[in-house]
Amino acid sequence: MRYRSGALGEDGSFLVYLPPGFSLHAGRYPALYLLHGTNESAASFLQLGLQQRLDRLIEARAIAPLITVMIQGGAGTNNWRDQGGHRYEGYVLEAQQLVDRMYPTLAERSARAIAGYSMGGFGAMNIALGHPDRFAVVESWLGFFNGLGGELRAARPMIARAGLHAFVYGGASDALVDPTKDAPFAAALRAAGADATSAVYAGGHTMETLSQHLTHMLRFAGEALAAARRGIA
Repeated sequence: MRYRSGALGEDGSFLVYLPPGFSLHAGRYPALYLLHGTNESAASFLQLGLQQRLDRLIEARAIAPLITVMIQGGAGTNNWRDQGGHRYEGYVLEAQQLVDRMYPTLAERSARAIAGYSMGGFGAMNIALGHPDRFAVVESWLGFFNGLGGELRAARPMIARAGLHAFVYGGASDALVDPTKDAPFAAALRAAGADATSAVYAGGHTMETLSQHLTHMLRFAGEALAAARRGIA
């Protein structure tokens, strides 16, 4: 889907995964938003096998059907943050609102998750904490959390009241992002009232590491969305 983005002042775009059996008349669906890493594209999630893995999870009834939106960044993405004329944080929120208008989503916090890898992992966490009324689930895959203390402090009242499901993981041999930061950040999320899990897996800052854990992360998102919908913090 390509459209004229008010946040960017230029064209924006995203790819959309629709679950098996999707129908405009089959009710409304939760949504998962995905942010890619530096010098990658929205299509990288499809190259990792996202479509086939979601199909299998949904067909096996391991998770409920959901819509997945892969947002395309650009050269000025800058960790999916707003800076100067590049308002990529606003762009993600704009895309989320557009998806809610165009597709039969459950347009509420408890039915939205956001995740990403590397730069997109930072972006997902920054947006989830900066706009805690928008997302009930957040995941960071091989991501980082530099400078997010203020966002976490500001989000504490909302997290304490409504909960937040989070999963952060790093690669043991990652030469770009320090994996030892994951556990302390997850602990800080828990101290704020979130249900937060961290892990360090074998592997480096590579697509192979992401591929090895993609099914688990998609299943976590689906299960956490179901828990959020049931009101489990």
